[in-house]
Amino acid sequence: MFQPAHDYGKIHGMETSEVTLAATDHRLELAKSWLQSLDIEQQSDLCGVAGDASFRRYFRLKIDGQSRILMDAPPPGENVRPFIDITRRLHSANLHAPEIFYSDPGNGFLLLEDLGDDLYRDVLNGPAVDTLPNGLFEILKTMALDVNTDDLPQYSAAMLKTEIDLFPDWYLDQHRSAVSRRSFDALWGDFCSLIIDSALDQPACFVHHDFHSSNLLRTPADGVGIIDFQDAVRGPVSYDFISLIWDRYISWPRQQIEDWMEDTRQMLVPAIGQNIEPLEWQRYCDLMGLQRNLKIVGIFARLYYRDGKDGYIEMIPRFYDYITDTLRRYPEFAGLLDFMEQDSCVP
Repeated sequence: MFQPAHDYGKIHGMETSEVTLAATDHRLELAKSWLQSLDIEQQSDLCGVAGDASFRRYFRLKIDGQSRILMDAPPPGENVRPFIDITRRLHSANLHAPEIFYSDPGNGFLLLEDLGDDLYRDVLNGPAVDTLPNGLFEILKTMALDVNTDDLPQYSAAMLKTEIDLFPDWYLDQHRSAVSRRSFDALWGDFCSLIIDSALDQPACFVHHDFHSSNLLRTPADGVGIIDFQDAVRGPVSYDFISLIWDRYISWPRQQIEDWMEDTRQMLVPAIGQNIEPLEWQRYCDLMGLQRNLKIVGIFARLYYRDGKDGYIEMIPRFYDYITDTLRRYPEFAGLLDFMEQDSCVP
């Protein structure tokens, strides 16, 4: 009997138990019918494994002697077409996204290559933490230079603002509802304008949009497998880098972060034909990190209050610390820092 690998859910940022399959699961029955219609030899039943923050589900099974992953992305809330599109773009740049063996976009099913369970989240916690990320930076360079961005959504000012507003809309209003918004609202508009202007001022390239250690796997051939890229956009060149260094499971010292900022600047900036000085690049990274980390705090609160997913709320303090540490480095953000360091606001 094939046994599921329970750690697969870590790939998508959650360490949860095996998914419980209901006796009457319409989607599961539909998936089984689809698999039976394919010219394949299925050698095990579908074994539910932990999913991600969306409403997608994942199942492991053996087909023709090989382990495969079935993605169940129920429409209309989920759509596998962007995943298919970005997979092709990544493959064209010789990056290792999971191969798609079969697809049924109308019903929201994909049969995928199984990239295994060796997450970079665990690798980066090991003894090679000071040197290993350099290989990941090469992927950042490849994505920036070689992944086609034609017709990708633009990471526009409106999108950036919608994302960062998740912080007041869900963290403050829902998770810290006793906090007075008056002083915050007086600061928020100008703060957001600075953050968004900095993002739009940067060179634009392919942006994975969630490039962190739980979406990267070390493959058996010692390569890097990339997943969870369906929300990719064309946007600021620093975005995927800051997603990697301000991780949900690993906190690095500021000096290490600044060293990696400079390593990445030297690798990435000349390659895209730009001249960005070290302090300018550091500011780009810090302000981009503020946008993403404020968004993440808001998303984690929304997952709890709207979607009933309680595994994320405990991750908020780490990202809150990222935010206040960065605000502390820029005198123009002193007012917002004072607000966020109030006892009633801190998680």
